[in-house]
Amino acid sequence: MLDWVIEGGTVVDGTGRAPYNADVGVKDGCIAEVGRITEAARERVDGRGAWVTPGFVDIHTHYDGQASWDETFSPSIHHGVTTVTMGNCGVGFAPLRRGGQAALIALMEGVEDIPGVALAEGVRFDWESFPQYMDALDRLPHSLDFLVQVPHDPVRMRVMGERALAQQAATAEDIAAMRDIVREALQAGAVGFSTGRTDNHRTSAGHETPASEASAAELAGIGSAFAGLQHGVVQMVSDFDLLRGPERFDAEFDLVETLARAAGRPLSMTWLQRDPGGEQWQAIQARVERAVAAGLPLHLQAAARAIGVINGLDASFHPFMGFPGYQEVAALPLAERAAALREPARKARILSEQSQRLAGDGTAIPPLVDILLAQIELISGRMFPFAGNGEAAPNYEPDVMQSFYVRARQRGITALEAMYDHLAEGDGSQLIYFPLFNYNGGNLDVVHHMLEHPRALFGLSDAGAHVGTVCDASCTTFMLTHWARDRGQGRIPLERVVEMLSGRNAAYLGLSDRGRIAPGLRADLNLIDPSRLAVGAPELVRDLPAGGKRFLQKARGYVGTWVAGQAVQRDGTPTAARPGRLVRAGRRRAEAPPPK
Repeated sequence: MLDWVIEGGTVVDGTGRAPYNADVGVKDGCIAEVGRITEAARERVDGRGAWVTPGFVDIHTHYDGQASWDETFSPSIHHGVTTVTMGNCGVGFAPLRRGGQAALIALMEGVEDIPGVALAEGVRFDWESFPQYMDALDRLPHSLDFLVQVPHDPVRMRVMGERALAQQAATAEDIAAMRDIVREALQAGAVGFSTGRTDNHRTSAGHETPASEASAAELAGIGSAFAGLQHGVVQMVSDFDLLRGPERFDAEFDLVETLARAAGRPLSMTWLQRDPGGEQWQAIQARVERAVAAGLPLHLQAAARAIGVINGLDASFHPFMGFPGYQEVAALPLAERAAALREPARKARILSEQSQRLAGDGTAIPPLVDILLAQIELISGRMFPFAGNGEAAPNYEPDVMQSFYVRARQRGITALEAMYDHLAEGDGSQLIYFPLFNYNGGNLDVVHHMLEHPRALFGLSDAGAHVGTVCDASCTTFMLTHWARDRGQGRIPLERVVEMLSGRNAAYLGLSDRGRIAPGLRADLNLIDPSRLAVGAPELVRDLPAGGKRFLQKARGYVGTWVAGQAVQRDGTPTAARPGRLVRAGRRRAEAPPPK
């Protein structure tokens, strides 16, 4: 007898094959049959009119802290994800140098916009080595499966201490020690190694991240930790800096190739259209294509939409945070703050002021923020009112005619005043959407090109990070609604979208037991009602440890999500089931779940 069967659904199996109608039967946590099933089952689920997909595999999350206190990996559980990969961009919480908790918290707070007080209260830090960290997380109950990568910055800090924070060059002995740490972690089942090389990543004190200028010798030495192993990936983010000249760009990309060649394993890097520097994404594509032709296994992590930020009076950023007149009322409760901003005298005063400098030492705010604030009128053509607090689904591809630039011209005022009035309205919960990257043309055409590239991987959700500015864990649902169903010209076939969300990412990570619907594979599944499927509006909630706040964005239309055959959410509500485990890479299958 089967445990349960989904009957009559439209199966989109994760291989890229065209959808087809079939039943899916499950037994003992695995898919037992796909086709016309007449065998008896303990439960039958009506799948008529719904999509049956594999559970989605998110290769780019930052749940490193949240995994300690959130059993469900919210909000990913609301968006069809059944396997998450954390430890990206070179930041994380292991290995740990004795007494180094505060430095790791400052790093994660600055780079990933996660409140330090929440991390200090919520992360247990009952480990030192990376395998101990893996064991500690694996002892905790979770809804979803998860994998961990070894992040460069903590490895460097463990070996070099203060010298790492000062960005001193690593000695041969340092490099050998870092290689040994990464090797030990990979042998314990870590899925890979990550490193970050971007000026936009800063510690909470405004300092550069420890490994952001690591040398070719250091990267090659660490990459050699993969020697002889048959599993593992490398993840990397870099600015590449084409604006500083082609020599700088080529030198940085040479480092990518050095690391990939030393590791001999698939390497994926962040791929986006910058502004300024909008042509750099094409230069990256050209170098990747040349490297792949030469035999290097390079991949491009592409986002589902613009890389943008949500601004609001209670969010991490908004245009008035550096104005002295605003700072006088910044500590008031939100509704009182909005009322104070509506006072005519205060409004006139603030709009006559200039923003103070926000970036620099003592703050994680990147210099880009000050640059943008100084030219707010110029960039207002890509700043838009945004749905929030239960309103209609947000629009992630808005037209310039909806922008504050146009709204201001229609009212005969400045764009800054139009934004001021919007944010001060009502209880102060109004939001502004600002697509920073991937939106130079005022649309998502460049994203469409990226997603269609054969070396592209769906990634960059940053789930669990930037909690006061974005909620891109919803990008899996956005892929299904915007790209597969709603966009019109430029749609991507449903089967290709699902393959990117599941089978392709699973194959990249070396996970042969999931990502597709076929007999013998794990029953990681979604049942989705396409007529109801929608990305919900973002809402600021205070559910982090120590009362920390974050944007939470749910979805509608997920009838059910199953991990290893157990329902972890039904109709948008997580269940009490906790089948999720740490997936140890290089092993055929994750061990059985721990006793309840």
